[in-house]
Amino acid sequence: MSWDFFVPVCVGDLVKTGGINQYVVQDVVPPKQLPPYLSKFKAALRSQGPLCILEHFDTGYSVLQHCNSVELGVKEDTLELLVQVVSGLAASLPALLVSTSISAAERKEKLNAVKMSVYLLCKLTETLESDSYRQSIITAPGKGGKKGKAGGEGLLQWDSEREKVLQALVQLLQLDIRSLWNLSLVEEEFISCVTCCCYKLLENPTIGHVKSKPTRDGIIHLLGVLIKKYNHLLGASVKVIQLLQHFEQLSSVFAQAVSVWSTEYGVRAIIGEVIREIGQKSSEELAREGSGVKAFASFLSELGTLVPELMIPNISVLITHLEGESHTMRVAVCEVLGEILVRVLCGDGLDDSGKADRDRFFDTLQEHLHDTHSHVRARVLQVYTRIVNSKALPLCRYSEVMELAVGRLMDKSINVVKSAIQLLAAFIAHNPYSCKLSSADLKKPLEKETAKLREMKEKLEGKAPVAVIKASELWAAMEPELCVTVRTELEPTSDAEKEQQENEEDEDRDVEEAKEEEDDRTTAVKIAQYLRVNKYRNAVRLCIRAHTCFPESEMFASLSTLSPETLMSTLALIFKGSDEDAAELSQNSPPTPQKEGEKEGEDGELKKQEMLVQYLRDTETFALQVERAISVINSMLYWKTTSVVQEAVQFCVTVCEFSVANSVSGVRKMLPLVWSTDAAIKDAVVQAYRRLYLNPQGDTTRMKAQTLVDSLSELMVDASLGTIQCLEEIVQEFFGSSSNLQSTVVQVLWERFTGKRETSGLNRRAAVLLLGMAARAEREVVLSNLDTLCSVALGNKVTEDFLLARDTVITICSITDHVRQSKGAPFRLPQDHQLFTCLTQAIAEGVVMEDPYWQSFMEQAVRLIYFLAESPDQLCSRLLQRSACLLLDQIAEGGEINKDAGQMQDGSQESNEQVNCVCLAQLLALCGCVAFWQVSHLERSVSAELRRRRGETEEREEKEKGPSSKAKQAANESAMEEELGLIGASAEDTEAELIRKICETELLAEENLLCAFLPLLVRVCSSPGRYSHPQLTTAACLALSQYMMISPSVCEENIRLMFTVLERSTLPVVRANAIIALGDLTVRFPNILEPWTQNLYARLSDEVPSVRQTAVTVLTQLVLKDVLKVKGQVSEVAVLLIDPEPHITSLALNFFNELATKDNAIYNLLPDIISRLSDPERGMTSEDFNTIMKQLFSYITKERQTESLVEKLCQRFRTAKTERQWCDLAMSLSLLSMCERGFKRLQECWECYSDKLTEPGVYQPLLSITAKLRRGAKPQFKSQVDDFEKRLTAVHTRGLENVESPEMEEENQPQGGSSEKTVTRTPLPTRGRARTKRGQAKPSVSNRGDDSFVTPQKSRKSKKPVITFSSDEEEDEEDAVMAESETPKVTTPIARTSRRARLRN
Repeated sequence: MSWDFFVPVCVGDLVKTGGINQYVVQDVVPPKQLPPYLSKFKAALRSQGPLCILEHFDTGYSVLQHCNSVELGVKEDTLELLVQVVSGLAASLPALLVSTSISAAERKEKLNAVKMSVYLLCKLTETLESDSYRQSIITAPGKGGKKGKAGGEGLLQWDSEREKVLQALVQLLQLDIRSLWNLSLVEEEFISCVTCCCYKLLENPTIGHVKSKPTRDGIIHLLGVLIKKYNHLLGASVKVIQLLQHFEQLSSVFAQAVSVWSTEYGVRAIIGEVIREIGQKSSEELAREGSGVKAFASFLSELGTLVPELMIPNISVLITHLEGESHTMRVAVCEVLGEILVRVLCGDGLDDSGKADRDRFFDTLQEHLHDTHSHVRARVLQVYTRIVNSKALPLCRYSEVMELAVGRLMDKSINVVKSAIQLLAAFIAHNPYSCKLSSADLKKPLEKETAKLREMKEKLEGKAPVAVIKASELWAAMEPELCVTVRTELEPTSDAEKEQQENEEDEDRDVEEAKEEEDDRTTAVKIAQYLRVNKYRNAVRLCIRAHTCFPESEMFASLSTLSPETLMSTLALIFKGSDEDAAELSQNSPPTPQKEGEKEGEDGELKKQEMLVQYLRDTETFALQVERAISVINSMLYWKTTSVVQEAVQFCVTVCEFSVANSVSGVRKMLPLVWSTDAAIKDAVVQAYRRLYLNPQGDTTRMKAQTLVDSLSELMVDASLGTIQCLEEIVQEFFGSSSNLQSTVVQVLWERFTGKRETSGLNRRAAVLLLGMAARAEREVVLSNLDTLCSVALGNKVTEDFLLARDTVITICSITDHVRQSKGAPFRLPQDHQLFTCLTQAIAEGVVMEDPYWQSFMEQAVRLIYFLAESPDQLCSRLLQRSACLLLDQIAEGGEINKDAGQMQDGSQESNEQVNCVCLAQLLALCGCVAFWQVSHLERSVSAELRRRRGETEEREEKEKGPSSKAKQAANESAMEEELGLIGASAEDTEAELIRKICETELLAEENLLCAFLPLLVRVCSSPGRYSHPQLTTAACLALSQYMMISPSVCEENIRLMFTVLERSTLPVVRANAIIALGDLTVRFPNILEPWTQNLYARLSDEVPSVRQTAVTVLTQLVLKDVLKVKGQVSEVAVLLIDPEPHITSLALNFFNELATKDNAIYNLLPDIISRLSDPERGMTSEDFNTIMKQLFSYITKERQTESLVEKLCQRFRTAKTERQWCDLAMSLSLLSMCERGFKRLQECWECYSDKLTEPGVYQPLLSITAKLRRGAKPQFKSQVDDFEKRLTAVHTRGLENVESPEMEEENQPQGGSSEKTVTRTPLPTRGRARTKRGQAKPSVSNRGDDSFVTPQKSRKSKKPVITFSSDEEEDEEDAVMAESETPKVTTPIARTSRRARLRN
């Protein structure tokens, strides 16, 4: 073979004249003639094998050349042939490559066949891929969701063929075909041909789908072979970056590809190359849109998940992006760090380098918990959640990260808050400390163990040896003085000194002679002892003499030449050496095993104790942080964001399961959410309670039931009435479901209630209440056991426990819910039933007792009597009579005893009076309760029974009618319907009138026992000085209010007395009760109470917080239910926004939140609220005023409302009399979210406030408006704002008189015809100004006095309606701006238009 095939850059290059021995296509077959040529190609392939491509290359090339015009079948046949050629080459080449005797011609032949077949296959694959993508766009599903038939078939066929192409290429290229090339250098064009095909396939949008997994894996493995064997590493890394920039969906594909290349193919360098390319991107480039930053971030996150250990060597390149502007990249890097910490740098087996990296990465993550972007903060918290769940967080960092997570609960971003809650829940669920986290329970063990540790340390310190100073330290201290002694000894001395020396030497000699037998070592020890006791002279002399005695000794050998230096060195050697020798001796001496064992044991115990104390400290710190988080998260249970509430509910469940202190508070607090209108929140709460209380653990059904009852009883202890009502909803759902535990739970509850098992009184009460909740789902639970309830709780021992009796009555009441809801005859028990006998006896006996719980029992008992008894009015009448007789008998007995005694002390008389007052109070409370439930019985039960009987009568009459009447009815159908409607309405009116007449005339008739107590009630309430007992006063006032509910006449007669009590009573509880009662009366008799509305609002400023709280609660209900008309008195509620009591503040805030949902309600009230709050007589500080207004103006969101309020507030400048009022109005203007229209109105009202601008309190707020408007304003509007600001500043600095207004001049020119400049001032609102007379020129409204302000009539030239304030009128305004026809013509000191405003219009 004389030619070589060169892979062309372009397809068309092969038909051009090539170089020497270069293959050129000779014959390009026309499209219509291709089928026979393909047949020849197929036959040649069967006969000659894959080498037939050398002869039939032109046929394949012709298909490529005419790919746009050739049929799809031809392309598919060609593709199939080429796949067979490549597969044949892959099968035949291995034997050839192994052979050592291959000729050059044969090698060239095989090489050309490989290049030709691979080239054609890759190019044809690219072509078919483009056609397939184009066809998928054309045949995309339309509205019907149907594809084109041909297109769909073609696509399906290509998806399967594509996999075969990739398999064939992989089989071929994974062989070592490099030996076919000279010097094994594969040409770049051949590699590019294959890689371009792969990257073309990757551009398909569906490549990331599950159905494309085989294709995706084939491409990844093909590229892996090219990277490993064909030097495609750099090209692949560059291509990965390029494709990520343009195809975001490839991030997960390339993450998988890079991980496969680095692990399965061992090309780890690819990760470094790709990450280096990403790391070199500048932050400015990544911040731009379309930079592929999302794809890069997703790629890094997924790659970190797949091969975290290979990311560590390159992490330094990525960390630079943490300082960049792209928050997406910061998130990706933090996620990579998280994966590394979870899967690589975790556990105790890390070396020092690994621990340093781990600490550095944790520090980096902690820094980004305070990132500027909320998304980064949220994702870092999620990373920490994964770390904690994987138990990869070091114990030493628990406290620090926990503190940061609690801080993130205050974040402004909802996502951050949710992530912080999830992290805290993970901390608790995976905490390494304890399954019970309560700081209170941990405090005592910690104190005990700390004291024990202190004792152990003190004990060891007492046994500790005295510290030994090293010989070298002692030598350094004595060296200067010793040196002086040595020099002194070696110097020549006088005769006297010589004699003294000789005497001392004689003494020393005597000593030495006595110890001649000693050796040189003993002498050295002696010298060291002299040195230790500071006998330096003796030591020096003995050292000099020792050289003479022991000349052969190594210790004293240096003294052969006696000098200060040699002597000092010898002494140093002896002193230091002796210390070391002693140490050696001590080491060599056998230790005492007993002492050594004791010492080791004591050290081990001390270490254990220190570890225990540290563990308890860490646990307590962790528990305290959890408790702090609970208090914050509990407040989130009522946020408006559903997802946050759901997370908070889950957190409360988690902390409750770990018995954290105060965790039950959160569980109770979320209970009212079972009434939430949001189904997701309601379901979350129900599931939470089911998980905590209704899915008990236990080996048997009995144990499970007992656990369930215990947990529910614990929840009900000290629970409020509202909590119990909410719990009913959940317990009722449990008993309504088909659970195996129901019967066993009911049995356990009955055992507890009846006392078969010893239990506390609280648990007995909880049991009977739970039975009542079960009865709401299954009535027979209680109805079939009425006798048991009566005998146990309402029998002879009822007076011993009125609380149990009360809860039993509440349980019995639960069966009446079914009765009231049913349409049949009412279920009632006879008067002589055991239940009513027990109840009346208990109530009557309790009247003359001093039991604080009797009244609550009595109220529930009377309610039950009216619900269940036949003729309850007769029963209660006898009850009142019996109770009154018992009280009179007691008083009489007390009087006889006093009379018989003759001499009684004052103290005993006062005690008797005290008892009588309490008993009388209880009797009056009984009267009021009977009166209230008598009215309720008439209006509910009796009225409902009348309607039921009327309905039955009508049905009976209809049945008695014959067929003829039915035919007649059908003929006159419409007329009859109308008539029946009227008859029904008339009948209901008659029944209502009957009930009203009974209440008006019969309930308080002389023969009725209730009437006898009314004068007594009035007398007690109207004589607080005489009847001063608190309980008596409270009961009398409450009973009187209940009597007033009976009829309008009783209400009118006593309304003044009730309001007198409300205002003048010294007892806060009486005032609070009066507010509640008057609220009920307002609903029942609104016309009677309407004139007294101001007195109700006055209680909002009561000095006692409980009264203010009651007042705001009652008024909120009345206003929001449209019982009370909203007027200017709402300013009293606004004042409560700054109340010192947080609960009252939250109630006031809730009032305005609800009021804001009503159309324009707050908008209509704002001008009046501002006027009332800025009134000098109120004396409110400017700070408080600003706080209130800031909250109220936050509800003004409509542009038209803002515009109208600007004008209203500007007009108020005219009527404001003090500088403080000017400042308040200016501050109010600055709080509005001003728009262009509002700013225009502000300019138009210039003259209203221009003369007040010299005041800083007016000028500064208006200046702040211009600063807000300038932000993001258009250039034209910005110039207007700048001009206005200059005008403000000029008037503020120089005064209005010295500033000329060109704008005013231009306005006055067309009207007056004069070009002279005029200066207009806003006249001060002084009362002494002269008024214009009729007949003179039309005056400005501003020239009138304050006492003659009227709403101005419409000017003839005006096109704009006059603005008035709807808050001054009796009707609410429906729109922000009133229509002209709706403008009220009433005198008002507020709405006025100036002369200039009218002229301008």
